[in-house]
Amino acid sequence: MTGGNTTERGHGHVCLVYDDPATLHARAVEQLGIGLAAGEQVWLVGPEEPAAVARRLASVPGFTAAHRSGAVRLHRVDETYRRDEVVDPEAQVRAYVRATEEALGAGHTGLRVLAEATDLVRTPAQRDAFARYEHRVDHWIRHRPMAAVCAYDRRVLGDAAIAELACLHPVTNADVPFRLHAADGDAVAALTGELDPTDEHLFATALERADPRPVAGRLVLDATDLRFVDHRALLRLGEHARRHDAVAVLRTRRRATARLVALLDLAEVRVEVVR
Repeated sequence: MTGGNTTERGHGHVCLVYDDPATLHARAVEQLGIGLAAGEQVWLVGPEEPAAVARRLASVPGFTAAHRSGAVRLHRVDETYRRDEVVDPEAQVRAYVRATEEALGAGHTGLRVLAEATDLVRTPAQRDAFARYEHRVDHWIRHRPMAAVCAYDRRVLGDAAIAELACLHPVTNADVPFRLHAADGDAVAALTGELDPTDEHLFATALERADPRPVAGRLVLDATDLRFVDHRALLRLGEHARRHDAVAVLRTRRRATARLVALLDLAEVRVEVVR
């Protein structure tokens, strides 16, 4: 595994890239411990038969009793996600909204999911739809009692395909230069990391898939943790804002960004420097 930090506090949305099944198993055991200690319902979703997964986890303290009571649920990926050629992003979000509400109704404090989703993102069309779903569910997770670890096998997908998905998570161990994800307050999204010339295509793709929408003509982006932004990325933001007849408001701690926007004469982008 490379780069990043996969540590989460409370509820969160994490992209886990792995090269060894032992890494995935260790993460499943970790999520079981976190979820059961917090009183959450835990879902483990993957390509294997639930019986095989249960046998492998039988020695984990508390697993057997939790599995019997329904506090832990094991699902094949084709039971939890639609196995159409391309996932329906909105339908998938609604499915997890229902699952979270049902977990709360059953007396749990929330829902925690580890999903091995490699089989759902093998083709470009699948990745396009699933990336759109990832960003939409990220907004639900940000403000609701749900946590998710989305696991992808690098041996199957390769780094380029994984980057398309990892950059739409707030936390990942993948070596991606930037992340575009849900934000707090009035910001419609947050940008973290660095946007440099080598990332232009990846950023354009992520922005198109996330498709952040303006509120009252303002497309507020929290860029306070964005360490660098290239002029090409600013031009992309301006184009996105223009398509939505809005002004992109980039909140940043870097005064140089405001100077660059002024030099580019970008009427569709405004910079708010914050401390």
